[in-house]
Amino acid sequence: MKTPYLSKAKAFPLQIVLIVPFVIQIFAAVSLVGYLSFKNGQRAVNHLAGQLIDRSSDVVDEHLKSYLSIPQTLNQINADAIRRGILDVRVDAARLRHRKTLGKYFWDQMQAYDLTYIGIGLTTGEGIGAANYDGKTITIDDWTAKPPNNVYTYGTDEQGNRTQVNARWNWDNLSESWYTQPIAAGKPIWAKIVTGNYYPTGPYIAASASRPIYDSQNRLLGMIATDIHLLKLSNFLRSLDISQSGRVFLLERDGTLIASSGTEKPFTLINQKVKRLRAIDSSDPIIQNIARHLQISGFGSITQDTDFQLEVEGKRNFVNVLPWRDKYGLDWLMVVSVPENTFMTQINANTHTTIALCLGALVVASAMGVFTSHWIVRPILRLNWASEAMASGNLNQTVETSGIRELNTLSNSFNHMAGQLHESFTALEKSKEELEDRVEERTTELKNTLEELRRSQSQVIQSEKMSSLGQLVAGVAHEINNPVNFIHGNLTHVQEYTQDLLALMQLYQQYHPYPVAEIQTVAEDIDLEFLQSDLPKLLSSMKVGTDRIRQIVLSLRNFSRIDEAEFKRVDIHEGIDSTLMILQHRLKGKPEQAEIEVIKDYDNVPPVECYAGQLNQVFMNILVNAIDALEENNIKRTYQEIENNPSQIKIRTSVVNSTWLEVAIADNGVGISKEFQQRIFDPFFTTKPIGKGTGMGMSISYQIVTEKHNGKLECFSNPGKGTEFIIQIPLQLRNG
Repeated sequence: MKTPYLSKAKAFPLQIVLIVPFVIQIFAAVSLVGYLSFKNGQRAVNHLAGQLIDRSSDVVDEHLKSYLSIPQTLNQINADAIRRGILDVRVDAARLRHRKTLGKYFWDQMQAYDLTYIGIGLTTGEGIGAANYDGKTITIDDWTAKPPNNVYTYGTDEQGNRTQVNARWNWDNLSESWYTQPIAAGKPIWAKIVTGNYYPTGPYIAASASRPIYDSQNRLLGMIATDIHLLKLSNFLRSLDISQSGRVFLLERDGTLIASSGTEKPFTLINQKVKRLRAIDSSDPIIQNIARHLQISGFGSITQDTDFQLEVEGKRNFVNVLPWRDKYGLDWLMVVSVPENTFMTQINANTHTTIALCLGALVVASAMGVFTSHWIVRPILRLNWASEAMASGNLNQTVETSGIRELNTLSNSFNHMAGQLHESFTALEKSKEELEDRVEERTTELKNTLEELRRSQSQVIQSEKMSSLGQLVAGVAHEINNPVNFIHGNLTHVQEYTQDLLALMQLYQQYHPYPVAEIQTVAEDIDLEFLQSDLPKLLSSMKVGTDRIRQIVLSLRNFSRIDEAEFKRVDIHEGIDSTLMILQHRLKGKPEQAEIEVIKDYDNVPPVECYAGQLNQVFMNILVNAIDALEENNIKRTYQEIENNPSQIKIRTSVVNSTWLEVAIADNGVGISKEFQQRIFDPFFTTKPIGKGTGMGMSISYQIVTEKHNGKLECFSNPGKGTEFIIQIPLQLRNG
């Protein structure tokens, strides 16, 4: 009777099996490299843009602090001189000498500082000041209280002496904002920004630092003011590196432009009259679009550093808005904008190069894969053809050897097998009759041994499983042990080198406490102080981690029956503490999980003879189960319930009857029912959901304590109140 053919599953040619996965892996790698290259480029752009914006903001902030502090400081100096009588501000006609001296005094200060105007206005309506609107020529203004033509503008020589009258015009300082605002405030302030069209220098925009002045009896004399030309701020902003591609501009809280790095001035001329320019009306598209974006939420609502991205004419811009204030009442907005394409050109070029190289590598690797698979498949196909011929009954088959050592060995083995098979078929024909006679005898013997085989079947299967598992574990432990020992051994040198480098760095900082700005910037960027303190801790943590891995490897070797050398005296507290340290990430509090408090009650316990690695495994299994129970319990409780009854694990050690070590580990979790307590140490029994536990941890722990250490492991639990595991092992396991 012919044996029916088994149904054949769908099969693929070996060449396709070799080539397709290979090409898919390369394609996936190329795609991943291209994607990561693009994402890294994006992150680099964001990082560089942030750095450039922050650096530019810092430069502008420092310049504003320096430039705007001069007028207020100079006002304070002059006001103090007036109050002490050092500077005589009486400018009535009877004291012409004082008028000329005061004008020359202001002329000297204009020479020393980069100012537009400095002068005083008295409560009588009189005053005197010096002006420099074109940056070259300094004039002196001297006015009386009554218009018309009460202001005389004098030209000056190189010593500040008055020469000829250049102009006469009307002026009433009692009605001007730079006079009325500080008088009303009774303190130094920045008056409202003013504009004008001064002949012959043209239009200007200025900010006035104003301060009331008093005599020695604290009587109000008037006001002193110092003006700065705000177009100089625009000149400074245009000098920044960022101004070639981005924009930096200053706004008042009503959205009016103060200065910008663009070519546009912050004012316009309408019928020869100067009018302030609102940012939303700017001809610069970047400034205009940013201002419109800020206007939506309101310029006055910006109270802190704000970052956002904005599309302008199809190009993305990184924008930073920073409130800028000083103690004299200035409340401006500083805006820095950088276009993305400033950085993307080179990054896009690098990305295209990377993609091209990856595609080239894909083509080359695919071609090599096809060639390699063809080289490997041809000898295998010859073996396949010869095997099919033998299956059809043609036993006289030989296979040519190939250039691949392993396939060549396989071919020789096949040829030898074919010869042996031919001889075996001949011998089988001769022994057929003998076998029929012996079958009956063997049948009787088999019946007798069948029962014995059935009885020992379970034991044999279990023994084979444990033997295979032991060999596997021993192999894994051996393969892990070498690299771990290499890492562990080198960590000590790394720690020494790190300490030497940190000591060198500290010595360098001691003798060179003020490095150059570039080094200081890098030190702040990498947080050098935190790195110096955290790197030794990091290396210590890595050493603890390798120690734990080595202990795990030793535990694996113990499991594979090569643990005789690991029986020794140890401090049991070190094992418990090491296990707690490994589990620290689960014990400490997290936003989604409350902290688990560990309470230690260690007795004075002598060194214990034991298998330390296996005993640490017991501690690990019990503590992990306790943590799982506490986390499960916390999910069902409210925050207030957790506060009133926090999660705790109590660990107690003691010596019993001078010969036994007792370790008790208790938690206040959900507890275990009476029914489950009886099965807690059964193999594969677990109370956890499917996929969260195998049920082997407590069974293995029970074997380690009872069989390896001749001890006891007991479980006591009250449902809803917690669970306690008590371990007892002899202090001396064997006499030696």
